[in-house]
Amino acid sequence: MHPIIKIFVGAVFVIGSIWWILQGSAQYLNRSGISDFMTVVNGLLPPFVALLGLFIVWLELDELKIEKELKQEERKSRKK
Repeated sequence: MHPIIKIFVGAVFVIGSIWWILQGSAQYLNRSGISDFMTVVNGLLPPFVALLGLFIVWLELDELKIEKELKQEERKSRKK
């Protein structure tokens, strides 16, 4: 598919999503989609933050491990 078509489809998705959040579900549920959107955000945000924290901990532990291995290699090279 041509990149321009993909850009157009993506723009339609963005505009349609914003429209649905602001007023789309009001036709069916007699309320705007903002409350539904906030429910989803409130449900997704804590697990996302937990995964982000887990990722940061993993990266830092890996960095400490690499630093330790580097120091061991430097000690070995000094002894030779």
